[in-house]
Amino acid sequence: MTERRLMAVHAHPDDESSKGAATLARYADEGHRILVITLTGGERGDILNPALDLPDVRDRIADVRRDEMAKAAEILGVEHEWLGFVDSGLPEGDPRPPLPEGCFALVPLEEPVSKLVRLIREFRPHVMTTYDENGGYPHPDHIRCHQVSIAAFEAAADPDLYPGTGHPWSVSKLYYNHGFIRQRMQLLQDEFANNGLQGPFAKWLENWDPEHDALANRVTTRVRCAEHFSRRDDALRAHATQIDPGGWFFETPLEWQHRLWPTEEFELARSRVPAELPEDDLFAGIEIFE
Repeated sequence: MTERRLMAVHAHPDDESSKGAATLARYADEGHRILVITLTGGERGDILNPALDLPDVRDRIADVRRDEMAKAAEILGVEHEWLGFVDSGLPEGDPRPPLPEGCFALVPLEEPVSKLVRLIREFRPHVMTTYDENGGYPHPDHIRCHQVSIAAFEAAADPDLYPGTGHPWSVSKLYYNHGFIRQRMQLLQDEFANNGLQGPFAKWLENWDPEHDALANRVTTRVRCAEHFSRRDDALRAHATQIDPGGWFFETPLEWQHRLWPTEEFELARSRVPAELPEDDLFAGIEIFE
């Protein structure tokens, strides 16, 4: 079988497990190489699992999150690289405080772009995935991840840019992850109601930002990966500091998800090959001669 290669670029450890993870697991199981790039160490992330919100864990959170990432990568069957930048945190308050000095969102763009270009030229992916211009949600590291990914996608193919980082490589296609889709949440919430249960999505739907509907309309590609949803969930649980195992994410029975919404969604943002939309495969239209 001809090897296909996909690079998934994410801001923090755990993002790869909550955004497109079942798709990665599917392609890995089909024998293709998948490389997850994590731009920061997630050092400033909150501990969202009450059972692990302990002084010892907080004091060594960077090491803990590295171990969690290694477990998640093993579960998904993917390769992994750190880009090595420091988490910016999510500023809160009105007005919001300034970002911490030296954090990823404040580093000159050329630094992470150069590192990512080197990895692109080494791994030579046919497909990249990342976030849209809004970052999926407005975390400064997610928005910066988008900027870095777009710049590196373009620069990696240009022999005049970033000399000394390897031979130029043209990535055929670049996609944005799209996970927050109202229709999906409504379908699952209705299924809870049909079974006499309250369901976890009511507040999400009540406070839904209509702008998210416009983003959902940009979906071009739906990858069937329901049989890998359990791997997605196991990978997310591996990030034990970042997810409450009794929380809302795991409330919806997998059987309902398989039946009602068996896909993960992406937007084709850049393509160097002819594309016929809509698609059901991130590698559609790519001829591989290696």
